[in-house]
Amino acid sequence: MPEGPSLVILKEQTARFVGQEIVRAEGNTWAIDTARLVGQPVVSLRTWGKHFLIQVPTMVVRIHFLLFGTYRVDERRDKPPRLSLGFADGGELNFYACSVKEIDIDIDACYDWAADVMSDAWDPALARKKLRAEAKKNADALVCDALLDQDIFAGVGNIIKNEVLFRIRVDPRSTVGALPPAKLRALVQEARQYSFDFLEWKKAFVLKKHWLAHNQKTCPRCHIPFHKAHLGRTNRRSFWCERCQKRYG
Repeated sequence: MPEGPSLVILKEQTARFVGQEIVRAEGNTWAIDTARLVGQPVVSLRTWGKHFLIQVPTMVVRIHFLLFGTYRVDERRDKPPRLSLGFADGGELNFYACSVKEIDIDIDACYDWAADVMSDAWDPALARKKLRAEAKKNADALVCDALLDQDIFAGVGNIIKNEVLFRIRVDPRSTVGALPPAKLRALVQEARQYSFDFLEWKKAFVLKKHWLAHNQKTCPRCHIPFHKAHLGRTNRRSFWCERCQKRYG
């Protein structure tokens, strides 16, 4: 699944399409009338968490990459695209295995930009407040689930989750309410910091070289095998060291 930093890269790669007219729109999506996009200029391309937003004067198309979504700029895969857009300069943008949806044209009313870890509007105090509220509502809420909650950490995915918890030495089975205040602050801080580290490494094509926990077999600090399991209500893979990552709660 593309995480928030990957969508920032997509936005940068497609920046030249802003202001251009869409001359072709097709695909196997039934969620929108693609014919409505033809002849429309692209007003803006924005991201929120794992959502890519294509705004034209009459509508906003939301692309959600789900678990297996991909995209191609100026090239195609050997499978039918969910949505394919052609532009006036001859370029094209193709989306695969994703969700396509039309949303309210007032996207500022639809999205909480302060929850997006990649946004200039990111608000760490608000994230901490939401975490405390979640702990009060659900005493058993796990940190591994909290990091994947897009209402709190829009853009954080499984890679970032595993790496952040390893960085701050917290066991993914810890409950949010049991985290000491310093660990709660570290959780929020590192969710943002690692997302920008991810962005830098992804652009340099060295992201996997920097993985310390995600998809790894041995803890680089303790040199003992990592535990691996599908945890929490999200049932996503977690990797952790029983020696250096403390379980709270």
